[in-house]
Amino acid sequence: MKCHRILCAIALVVCLSATGFAHHIAVVTNRDNPVQNLSSAALAKILKGETKKWGNGMEVSLVLHKSSPDENRALERLIKMNEQQLKVFLQAHKDSIHLVESDAEVIEAVASSPGALGLVEAHSITERITVVRVDGKLPLESGYLTH
Repeated sequence: MKCHRILCAIALVVCLSATGFAHHIAVVTNRDNPVQNLSSAALAKILKGETKKWGNGMEVSLVLHKSSPDENRALERLIKMNEQQLKVFLQAHKDSIHLVESDAEVIEAVASSPGALGLVEAHSITERITVVRVDGKLPLESGYLTH
């Protein structure tokens, strides 16, 4: 009986830990982009279209998901908009933001465009892109984007 309780407790911890990692968004760039760290304020300016070029003069190309509740929450928090405002904003900027269906498509678009920046779930990160530190933190660290 005691062993059963211990196993149940371990299973509960594992389940809670797994759901905690399911929604970690990472900011990613093309591997040729020298940017490795952005402040959340600088990232917000990029996301709002206020910053159109990287420090080296390369054009910023933003790649986002057509529909991602986790990404939308991160965007709402970063650019200080509510859900409706974000929808209006994305619709108004549909010509300047490349919208795709999946993390794989974000990675493909970012990997093939030198000035690209995108958002993906942390579990989707590959060697084809570079993860950007935000305010000095990496995904899964406390204080990174939505945490």
